[in-house]
Amino acid sequence: MVNTKVNLCGLELDNPVIPASGTFGYGEEFSALYDINILGSFSFKGTTKEPRFGNPTPRIAECSAGMLNSVGLQNPGIDEVVQSILPKMQTYFHKPVIANIGGFSVEEYAECAEKAAAAENVGWIEVNISCPNVHGGGLSFGTSPKAAAEVTKAVKSVCQKPVIMKLSPNVTDIAEMASACEQAGADGISLINTLMGMRIDLKKRKPILANKTGGFSGPAVFPVALRMVYEVYEAVKIPIIGMGGVQSAQDVMEMILAGATAVQVGAANLREPMICKTIIEELPRLMGSLGISDLSEIRGAAHS
Repeated sequence: MVNTKVNLCGLELDNPVIPASGTFGYGEEFSALYDINILGSFSFKGTTKEPRFGNPTPRIAECSAGMLNSVGLQNPGIDEVVQSILPKMQTYFHKPVIANIGGFSVEEYAECAEKAAAAENVGWIEVNISCPNVHGGGLSFGTSPKAAAEVTKAVKSVCQKPVIMKLSPNVTDIAEMASACEQAGADGISLINTLMGMRIDLKKRKPILANKTGGFSGPAVFPVALRMVYEVYEAVKIPIIGMGGVQSAQDVMEMILAGATAVQVGAANLREPMICKTIIEELPRLMGSLGISDLSEIRGAAHS
């Protein structure tokens, strides 16, 4: 018998498999396909202070080893999520969920975090700092250690639940960003968010995406994500959620060996809605074949 349970910032998960924000909605559609309570948890759709329609279409472009998206944080707003969606979620998902929040100012991050953390079924706050910093001229909070630390402090000041900072890979030094968040009080780090990419329509001679560029995700980014998790593990002491191109139990194990406590599955959900169920079923068999009885035995083992 193997033990797939992990402890994420003080809360126990039955397994380390977590669908990533933006690829699982609020879980309701997936709950019609299988019992999503087998998941460790899931990170729900990125939520902002005000409702957002998102970016103009086309928003999706295909790639040979992944996809580009420029959805633009379409969501109904934090008040609707807290008042209507989270109570309904309790009828089909009976575990703590990860609330993914975004913002366009430090104040918006804090407000969203405070409201989300008050919900009974929210276990963690995942803070997406890849949003534009309106007060800083439009640059992402996630590209400046100082700005990332400022957001972390603001969220921690209003939130008693674990705060996990979601980092952008579009930086020179990912370990520096993670360290800045840890020093500002973050309880955990999740990485990586999407890489920036583009596709061009040969006939129209214009970018396929209306927004010109979008976030690149899928199996092609896995080696990049794995390397960044490895680097961050050596820079911080707080738990890490690894993500980026994960699509198998083998990928989950590699992320844990690199230092991740839990692992999020993103683009693979859009291609194969049952992928998380498959990974959860495969994980114990893979552990057994490798002679691993408990995932804690191998966390960060690639560093020794």
